[in-house]
Amino acid sequence: MPYAVDLAAQEANPEPLTSPSGASARLGWISYASIVLLIVVLYYRVAIKLVYDWFTLPDYSHGFLVPFFAAFLIWDKRKVLQTIPIRQSWFGVPLVVFSIAVLILGVYGVELFTSRMSFIFLMTGLIWTFFGWAMVRALRFPLLVLVLAIPFPAILFNQITFPLQLLASRIASDILPLLGVPTLHEGNVIELPVMKLEVAEACSGIRSLMSLFTLAVFYGYFLERTNRRRIILALASIPIAVAANVARIVGTGLCVQYWDPEKALGFFHEFSGWVMFVISLACLYLVHRAMQLISPVKAQPK
Repeated sequence: MPYAVDLAAQEANPEPLTSPSGASARLGWISYASIVLLIVVLYYRVAIKLVYDWFTLPDYSHGFLVPFFAAFLIWDKRKVLQTIPIRQSWFGVPLVVFSIAVLILGVYGVELFTSRMSFIFLMTGLIWTFFGWAMVRALRFPLLVLVLAIPFPAILFNQITFPLQLLASRIASDILPLLGVPTLHEGNVIELPVMKLEVAEACSGIRSLMSLFTLAVFYGYFLERTNRRRIILALASIPIAVAANVARIVGTGLCVQYWDPEKALGFFHEFSGWVMFVISLACLYLVHRAMQLISPVKAQPK
């Protein structure tokens, strides 16, 4: 019978059927791809301006390294992340909505810091929504690291740099007389017998402070085994950077007084910045070694 033959042929060569799980997986990937595309549309202008600032602002030239370091942190924890059960949660949705609102306010209010920070909030909200709070906790350090790549708003930046200028100039003006160079200190100006030295914003030490703090965070992650030590190492970078900047100003003052003011403010000032930064890195290593000697700890998982 023709019907029997056709039925037998169908049984021998059944048509492939799309399983519900396969269709669901494809739908999931389409959803994720759509979200990624939407993020690109929302943030591509913000990202372009941020990269431009990394190029043009010496204080934040380290920003190029931060995304790669954050990506490495995620890759380094990949085995731990694979063991975390995925539990989608609606609790992340309000954070996503808040992040988009912050982005809109930042863009229309021309507040770069706000619009850039909204990206980190958005990533946190999306991870919470699609993967659960446990995943957010596991990824909290890579998310926090991204903050290091975002330049501070001008009002906060000035609140940091000016006190650093005053502190560095005051300490340098106290040290120079001990080395035989009389000084008169007024604000961020150090008056020497030969000329006046002005500790400008570029000489406040904020550049080396930001870079050294970022490197201390990286260094602590790789070489320290406890969060307490990592925090101590990161905080130690602040007085180290300030001391290095003071030493640079003192060295410049000595060169102005006993050598050549033009060369002191030119070649020596630029070259000494690199030298003091290398010395600062060495000091970070000494802090790391001192903590090991004072209180050795056994290796623990990150």
